[in-house]
Amino acid sequence: MRDEPAELVVLGAGLAGAALAYHLTRLRVGPVVVFDPRTPAAGATGRAAGIVSEQLWDRWDVDVVRASKEEYARLAAASDPSAYRTVGFARWTADPSAAAALRASADRLRAWGVAVETLSADQLGARVPAVRCDGLREVVWHPGDAVVTPSAVTEIYLELARRAGAETVLGTGPGSFARDGVSWRLSAGGRSWRAGSAVVAAGAWSKRLLASVHRSVPLAPYRTQAALVRPAEPSPVPLPSVHDLDLDVYARPEDGGRVLAGDGTERVEADPETFRPSGDASFVAHLAESFDRRFPGWRDAELVRAWAGVCTSTPDRRPLIGSVPGDDGLYCITGFNGFGVMRAGGAARYLAEAIAGGPGDRAWARLASVLPARFGPNPPPFHPRPGFTVEDGADPRF
Repeated sequence: MRDEPAELVVLGAGLAGAALAYHLTRLRVGPVVVFDPRTPAAGATGRAAGIVSEQLWDRWDVDVVRASKEEYARLAAASDPSAYRTVGFARWTADPSAAAALRASADRLRAWGVAVETLSADQLGARVPAVRCDGLREVVWHPGDAVVTPSAVTEIYLELARRAGAETVLGTGPGSFARDGVSWRLSAGGRSWRAGSAVVAAGAWSKRLLASVHRSVPLAPYRTQAALVRPAEPSPVPLPSVHDLDLDVYARPEDGGRVLAGDGTERVEADPETFRPSGDASFVAHLAESFDRRFPGWRDAELVRAWAGVCTSTPDRRPLIGSVPGDDGLYCITGFNGFGVMRAGGAARYLAEAIAGGPGDRAWARLASVLPARFGPNPPPFHPRPGFTVEDGADPRF
């Protein structure tokens, strides 16, 4: 089999890999080959909630999510307006200590230019009549937060990358990837490519893929669940996305009065090949109990379907983006701690600009806090933890 030349191969066609291919081709890096043994967005991307919020605890995250929001809105407006909607996002708590942390978080966000508002329980009830607000001590609201259809945005990125010259090799089943001298060799679907650089953007499969070429990063895949429900009594006004810190439940609006809801993480490592993809009965029961507390009438909502996906956790809840230690020309973009959709567009742009600029380019400075080498040669042991916190490393709740 004769090898075909490529400048860079992207391993993974989820949202991050697709966005990276788009940005690389836009910067005239190429030829670029995108490989995924499954269909686009078949992993965590296709199972994600699609909430895109600037209500995060880290300034870098806020900046990269803002870049993602702007990009998703622009691309969707030109290709599929239904793929991006601004709906707002409310977070609340009845717990005194969590209320203090949420209030401090709102102050930080305002200092970073995020236009969050602090609402009373009555003000929340007026904006979101479906919510029972009694006992709430703190409510933070951001009207500019959005929801996206992750699979649709992924397809938009891939199509634009194809038009700019990227080649996509998808759904061919397992391929092979290995170091071959000074190059990387990818074989799939009866063809092979030899490239000077490679980017692992394989989500929960990134840890296994890097291990196959004798490289490692501190990454722990974990299972998380979500469900699509149809309340018997639709909300009289459009719902925003919401997050109840006390019940550990989030929800976002879907078409036709339906609601997508989830409840965080399982804090043990999961195998992306053997995890249970359907929702657990205990998870569905937890949703019903949570709905009964804060959403009158939703306890008996029709369950459309429940499912699970596998996300990736890191020791400090920050992603791993940049050069993989010990191997020139090998990069990764993974470890999003459940927020790959929020971060993917902006993070992919940052990485593409750094790769295009080459070693020493000032674009690498924007990735300083998320470079995989930040943990040194002996990363600390850790268990999966959620990424959505109100304090830097202090609040374990999703």
